[in-house]
Amino acid sequence: MADIKISDMMRMQVNLWEQHKDTWSPMEAKFGRNFILWMMEEMGECIAIIKKKGDSAIMREASVREAFVEEMSDVLMYYFDTLLRYGVTPEEISNAYVAKHNKNMGRDYQREYNNKYTK
Repeated sequence: MADIKISDMMRMQVNLWEQHKDTWSPMEAKFGRNFILWMMEEMGECIAIIKKKGDSAIMREASVREAFVEEMSDVLMYYFDTLLRYGVTPEEISNAYVAKHNKNMGRDYQREYNNKYTK
């Protein structure tokens, strides 16, 4: 698979959850915060690879890159688990992402940064 859609990724997480629903937390909002925390834990594992192996190893060593990409995949899985528990649809996150991107394309980050620290 060369590329994957958000809806596919979310569907895959639902399929995984259905396989383990007897032992995993329900697809309910009150459990969403746990998945954000687990996502952050996985991000910490990505950070550990960067700190311990370095940027160069991620770019040049296949085994380090594979480990890094796997941990980043874990981050995405928990991200989508969080969205699912809050009932966010692929369309909602897609629309929000595109809207935020369009807003960011018109921003002057240097001016915003300068204004933030000169007030």
